[in-house]
Amino acid sequence: MYRFSIENQDWILRFSPNIQIEAEEKQAIISSILQLGKDLPLYSHGESFLIMNDQLGIIVFNVEKIPSMILTVSNIVTENKWYIQKNLTIKRYLKE
Repeated sequence: MYRFSIENQDWILRFSPNIQIEAEEKQAIISSILQLGKDLPLYSHGESFLIMNDQLGIIVFNVEKIPSMILTVSNIVTENKWYIQKNLTIKRYLKE
């Protein structure tokens, strides 16, 4: 669990129990969140958002504002598990 402040709001960052990552990877997530800056407080209680991180893949965040400002990393999806659907066809997503 980590604590940080954005726009005079104190937040708690926590990781879902299914997330097993190293301290360096957690630091990359914190760095990504801090870059959001003023955008983070705009999310409502119960909303989710994604950050696509070059190191980790897609990071899924859940926002809680009651009773405290809590941001939970609920999942991390590595690039080798990304898919894209066009019309009725699903293919692996490949970065260009």
